[in-house]
Amino acid sequence: MNKKYAVIDTDIHTEIDNQRLLDFLPEPWRTRYASGNVGARNLGYWNPNGVMRRDTVLPDGTRIEATPQTLSKHFFDAYNIEYGVINPQGGLPISLSPQADYSASIATAINEVVMNDWLPADNRFRASVTVSASDPHLAVKEIHRVGAHPGMVQVLLPSALHMPLGNRYYHPIFEAAVAYNLPIAIHPGPEGTGISGKPTAVGYPSTYLEWHTDLVGSMIAQVVSMVCEGVFAKFPTLKLIIVEGGVSWLPSLMWRFDKNWKALRMTTPWIDRPPSEIIQEHVLLTTQPLEEPDRTRHFHQTLDMFDAGNMLMFSSDYPHWDGDMPDFAANAFPEPMRARVMAENARRVYGLEERQHA
Repeated sequence: MNKKYAVIDTDIHTEIDNQRLLDFLPEPWRTRYASGNVGARNLGYWNPNGVMRRDTVLPDGTRIEATPQTLSKHFFDAYNIEYGVINPQGGLPISLSPQADYSASIATAINEVVMNDWLPADNRFRASVTVSASDPHLAVKEIHRVGAHPGMVQVLLPSALHMPLGNRYYHPIFEAAVAYNLPIAIHPGPEGTGISGKPTAVGYPSTYLEWHTDLVGSMIAQVVSMVCEGVFAKFPTLKLIIVEGGVSWLPSLMWRFDKNWKALRMTTPWIDRPPSEIIQEHVLLTTQPLEEPDRTRHFHQTLDMFDAGNMLMFSSDYPHWDGDMPDFAANAFPEPMRARVMAENARRVYGLEERQHA
């Protein structure tokens, strides 16, 4: 592990023990969850490698992400992680349940497991507030319940929802997040499941390769929606974090957006400056999955096309199959921006104290 720079990982997926989750679920939801009704899941696309790294299973069969102790020892210690943001497995699909009370109760239970079992176990752990967007008022209630917890650093939503994120339906969630200075993070995965729309604008893909490649479309649509609906004008301190969306799509989106705005600005009078300026002020992107062109200079040229040094935050997506480990990610970026991407931007956005890294 290169020790010349600090590492803050903004996307780590932990396994929530079902029995512990049941401990925090009231009836009638406890019996229902125990029966196997756990909400919307994937569409059944086949990944021949599985979605988890093979090296995340210990000799005794324990998965590294399954307990705080194993994650601390085998990931945080091994890669010299200063802080890591936990996005619990299972937290995203519940926003796509049509049954709002049930999904909101699961969100509360996930947060309780995180606050009782994970955050106290290692002071390097930070976490997302899990909410169900099926009922924004219940999501707001949950944000007010846990948003002041020092270990909670953002509100997590899926990038796939049943309407664009800029819609006023979701504004109460943004208002609550701003009250606790919490960014909104959106993460892909449940596209096409539950009450979300089709996973692409033209329908359902046939293969995992196609579905996975198309995920960036959700991110693009949500960014455009939030700018066009005036979310950042209404909530000027709000930050949006695009998790697990890659990087290279952003410049061309901003060019197209600015061009169209110049001709069509009368349709959105609250957008009083080029959309690219709004995006670069309010939006950040986590790095994984990094694009890997044959010529590194092409990637570096892309970084020059937007404020990459201040907008990107390292993420590993551990323990998923296409994760990027710290050294790999750090070496992908020019040295002048490396420290900001690997830690400093996340430290600023999440308000994290600097620590001496080994």
